[in-house]
Amino acid sequence: MDDYERPLFFHLMEYAAEADGDVVDMVSGNPDWEPPEAIRTGLKRYADSGVDAFQYPPSDGLSDLRAAVADRHGVDVDRVVVTNGAGEANYLAMATALEAGPADGVLMADPVYPYYHKRARMLGGTPRFVPSEPDGTLDPAAVRRAASEDTAAIVVNSPNNPTGGVYGGETKRDIAAVADANDALLISDEVYERFVYDEGAFETALAADSDRVVVTNAFSKSMAITGFRVGYGIFPPRLAEAVRTRHMLVNVAGSRPAQRAVLDALEQTPESYYERNRKLLEERIETFCAALEAAGAAYTRPQGGFYVMARFEGYPGTLENTERLIDEAGVAGMPGDAFGESRAEWLRFAVVTPRAEEAAERLAAYFG
Repeated sequence: MDDYERPLFFHLMEYAAEADGDVVDMVSGNPDWEPPEAIRTGLKRYADSGVDAFQYPPSDGLSDLRAAVADRHGVDVDRVVVTNGAGEANYLAMATALEAGPADGVLMADPVYPYYHKRARMLGGTPRFVPSEPDGTLDPAAVRRAASEDTAAIVVNSPNNPTGGVYGGETKRDIAAVADANDALLISDEVYERFVYDEGAFETALAADSDRVVVTNAFSKSMAITGFRVGYGIFPPRLAEAVRTRHMLVNVAGSRPAQRAVLDALEQTPESYYERNRKLLEERIETFCAALEAAGAAYTRPQGGFYVMARFEGYPGTLENTERLIDEAGVAGMPGDAFGESRAEWLRFAVVTPRAEEAAERLAAYFG
């Protein structure tokens, strides 16, 4: 079993904060734009509520919030559980899959968001990796070859962190079919769904005709409220009650004021809010990638999400080199080897900073 070392994200953010010179932080995925106006006004209004509003909410989430999520996704409200961010929803799905036993394999793409494989090991599972395609997508045929009767779950993330790959509807349906064939659970993390730059490229895994699909999501990124920890999972009807029980035993309930503010934002925020932020990120990605090209770097232009992976000749993506980049170039990213073997030569940069263009210029000067 792992020793559950402290995630590199926190180490590198602290390292950058303590550096002698000025550093552009491109480590974390914390949005730098304003949340919807209804978030702030909703919290202010909540502060004046009666004492009842400060007590436990329903364990599986405020009923109106669950109904709003169910309506948005076209599913029965009984399938929705509001969770402590998408992370808990992912944990609940993975734990449920592994609990069914005896299979303990958890398939996931490489490179992969580190919390997936660490969580699988924490739960007694065995992570198994399927290399991503060069554009960051996942080939269902490769998943099919890697799957077996020992596969308990297949975890996909689209738009993907760290590659920016977007898996289309056909890909997700094909992977759902692999899960069906192996009595496994497909866990589709769709937390970046609001940040897709190729129109029509994204489709939720809920479109698959399968009762083995779980979709996890959150409002953390789309509403720029990572600190609120309001996420949700949409579970097959046959698993929903067991998931609600596990959620209650682990968390009792989520934050009532945070859920209430999110509900206000869902009801009052125009689509233009999301379009504006998506356009902002698309412009940053364009500028950042142009500078990388000028520096002679290889890079993957993301189809979705807000991370760019880049490879500089002779500069592998190790922790040592990432710290060196902070000290000598004033840019903080993430080492590629933190995400797996297939992109160990690469670095990952989050463009959720107004200084993305400045960071790109620093990188171009450093490697130019």
